Amino acid sequence: MSNPTWDPAQYLRHAGHRARPFADLLARVPDLPGDPPRIADLGCGPGNVTAVLADRWPTARITGYDNSPQMLDRAQAYAGAHLDFAHADLTTWAPAETYDLIVSNAALHWVPGHLDAFPAWLDGLAPGGTLAFQVPHNIDAPLHALLRELGTTPRWENRVGHVLRHEDSVHAPGVYLDRLARLGCETDVWTTTYHHVLQGADPVLDWVKGTGLRPVLDALADDPDARDAFVAEYRDRLREAYPSHDYGTVLPFRRLFAVARKAFEPHGKAHSYT
Repeated sequence: MSNPTWDPAQYLRHAGHRARPFADLLARVPDLPGDPPRIADLGCGPGNVTAVLADRWPTARITGYDNSPQMLDRAQAYAGAHLDFAHADLTTWAPAETYDLIVSNAALHWVPGHLDAFPAWLDGLAPGGTLAFQVPHNIDAPLHALLRELGTTPRWENRVGHVLRHEDSVHAPGVYLDRLARLGCETDVWTTTYHHVLQGADPVLDWVKGTGLRPVLDALADDPDARDAFVAEYRDRLREAYPSHDYGTVLPFRRLFAVARKAFEPHGKAHSYT
């Protein structure tokens, strides 16, 4: 699957809902060993959650990495003396220096084979450092299932079938726990389902336009009529799956979290979180 063209403004339309899981992830990150700590944010997007890292660790040197020029342009608004942004492809990125925290917010599901990157990333952590990430864990939810269903119909399969996210883009929680624990980390893995109450007309469609629908919009970018027809069909299916109520439209959204702390000693046991 090719990297989509990102629209920071569209993505940020639901910034509050999208940022909440990052706050929940950071709440489980233990004290960092470095003073000042060195932090990498993988898939930093428009930089708004990277700035949260600077609030949590004011003296840290933080770099946000992303492969989207549009997102990096938007992120520059948050750059400062201790916070910068750089281009990187997460399919090949490896630490060029030692970090105290490598964190990723809703990005690794776009990175095929990301499990295989964990050994190199952990090698780049200081003893007692942490790898922490969260990813959507709802590939079976209607917003994704309906997109795959529509995208593989005879009308659309040849146009968009090759860009749809597959069911194995995110693994089961136990897979992450086993992989990170076998690499010697004290590991905490959990899932949470958020019930976002969205406002406005067709808010679930508006949500997915900022994320999962981006590859389809790219694939049909040279044919606006076809793009609009696909979006209209998808919108109608979403309306049925996510009905509107007087108080808004509920979007249940499950996410997977992992916090893996590297041992302080090569053959020792990592300290506990408490």
